[in-house]
Amino acid sequence: MSLSTTESTLVAPGTESAPRPEYPRPDRDRSERWVNLNGSWDFEADDIRSLITVPFAWESAASGVRRTWLERGVYRRQVVVPAEWGGRRVVLSFGAVHHRAVVRIDGSLVGEHVGGYESFEFDVTDFVVPGVASELIVEVDAPADKRAIAHGKQRSIPRDDYDGVSFTPTSGIWQSVWLEARGRTYARAVSLRGDSLTGIDVAVSLAGDLVAGTVVRAQVPGSVVEMTTDAAGQASARIEIAEPRLWSPADPHLYRVEILVGGGDTADRVIATTGLRRIETRGEELVLNGSRLYVRGVLDQGYWPDTGLTAPDAEALHRDIALSRELGYNLVRKHLKFEDPIWLHEADRTGMLVWAEPACPSRFSDAAADAFEAQLPAMVERDGNHPSIIIWGLYNEEWGLDWDIPGSASRAEAAERAYDLLRALDDSRPIVENSGWAHVKSDLVDWHYYEPDIATWKQVVADLADGTREEFPVRLGPDFTVDKSFYGSSSFPRTGVPILNSEYGEGFTSLERAWHLRWETQELRRHDRYSGYVYTEFSDVEHECAGLLTEGRRTKDWGGCDPADVNADTVFVLDLVPERAGADLALPVAGFELGVHVSHHGDAPLSLSIHGAWVSAGSPMDAARAADVVSTSRLDVKPFELSGAVPLAVPATGTAGRFLIWATDVDETVVARAYLDAAEVEAPNRRGARTDEFA
Repeated sequence: MSLSTTESTLVAPGTESAPRPEYPRPDRDRSERWVNLNGSWDFEADDIRSLITVPFAWESAASGVRRTWLERGVYRRQVVVPAEWGGRRVVLSFGAVHHRAVVRIDGSLVGEHVGGYESFEFDVTDFVVPGVASELIVEVDAPADKRAIAHGKQRSIPRDDYDGVSFTPTSGIWQSVWLEARGRTYARAVSLRGDSLTGIDVAVSLAGDLVAGTVVRAQVPGSVVEMTTDAAGQASARIEIAEPRLWSPADPHLYRVEILVGGGDTADRVIATTGLRRIETRGEELVLNGSRLYVRGVLDQGYWPDTGLTAPDAEALHRDIALSRELGYNLVRKHLKFEDPIWLHEADRTGMLVWAEPACPSRFSDAAADAFEAQLPAMVERDGNHPSIIIWGLYNEEWGLDWDIPGSASRAEAAERAYDLLRALDDSRPIVENSGWAHVKSDLVDWHYYEPDIATWKQVVADLADGTREEFPVRLGPDFTVDKSFYGSSSFPRTGVPILNSEYGEGFTSLERAWHLRWETQELRRHDRYSGYVYTEFSDVEHECAGLLTEGRRTKDWGGCDPADVNADTVFVLDLVPERAGADLALPVAGFELGVHVSHHGDAPLSLSIHGAWVSAGSPMDAARAADVVSTSRLDVKPFELSGAVPLAVPATGTAGRFLIWATDVDETVVARAYLDAAEVEAPNRRGARTDEFA
């Protein structure tokens, strides 16, 4: 394979029928010599003596075991290192094992790892003989009481305060297991950063026979550098790019960096990928490669039916990103888990932005804080090369901090300490130390707000944007609502830091949720101060039915709403407070003038005409070529500047119908779409539609 070889999903010979047969690390490619160890293993736990299918958690149907609350399991299988690997080093790799793994080969202890979401590996050269079968044993401890360990959305016993939004646990081996042949001295870790925009900063850490004073070559087509490791096996250099091609969602160009250690038959070779891109904050703006960025994100918890936190196949990972894009989103907030490297590589390859974050504990203690922080070096080492990751998250809503940053110096200190540790590990991305509220040290002020009343939502969003208020109500339980603040410290700056909503969404049925999506999102777009939003959520998970899609990624009934229109570069902001889902306007509708603004986040100004027409109830947006079209005068729109309101005449009607609204540019291309539904509203809720005093 050369650097010019087209990337593909490579499958180890003879393992085509194994689950998850693809090479697990396309972003750090060693697929020339590997053995897939997924498939059937012997399994023992409590009274169970059976087979288990790796890499699926023992709670999942796909594992063949489907048992919850097992706290210990032992995996066994025979492995044979290919005879042709003689003279090379052999590395055993695990994508993830929850929570503590002890690994033995033929009874000898190979190593131990603690941490349920991190990838890890062991050099097993001295434990195996190429061509000879060995017994591989993995002993796993997965405590039912997860409160003091990083467990994210996994349910715990005893239950914690997050049980209502937690799901079936994921225990045991839940990501791929494989063997690799490497050089006698090999690159254990490769760090690539392209935020200079003119070159790639390369840092390599070696392991194996001779780590000190070894020459390492790093190259891309047309450019090569050599570096020599220090006594600790570390080396760094910059590959200058003569004609840099920047990575962006519009042009997700990746550089494949070949790392060579040593020479001859036992040389080590790995191809790592990255992109040239810079994400930064400038005052209250997020900036990507020098241009303002507005985040249109969706929260994705990364669960699948029957397989839990493990994707059933690589195609499912690819498809989730494609579906997010089809829904109009430019960012996915991957919630409380390290997602599969194949998913992250697909985000790199296709230009999807990513907000990445580790799993949290759920109760505060010094040990819990230490366990949370222990994940961070592994997170950055595994995922830091991905240009798609533009935000690192840390704690979520003070989970693991007992919802008490403002009232506890030790908890606030834990959040700050996590920020400082992550900043020391990676200085190339904004960091959010406590997503949702109570910020004490953060590069972004993000906030989570759920509100069923649109008029209230509208006012609170406006007040938060202009600084009139800092607090907003948060429902922590069925009968427990508290006011949370942007800030957990009086010293946190009230201006000069980007502000974005990173969780919102309401409604019981899919129709209600689509209605809230339309109206809540437009109010976020009304205020140019905000840097974006993250809708909750991408798909349903078990009992939590807040997804735009079902758990199986099927489309729901959105009542005519197309999320891609809601999340487009160019959208309408209407000066109207709607009645209710299914009846934005109450019948009969007297003719009135609707104030229409345009929010545009494209690269260049637009000159638009806005049109409207009544059509029959439930008509699709392409029915806009109807009779009796009303239009406005031409409106000039600037990027990232909400336009003034233009009046659009809405004719009177006494029958149920849909008033379609669309905008065309100078080429008569439709660039924005919206609609208003008119229907009967039963007393006592009936009232006239309220026009907006902010027009």
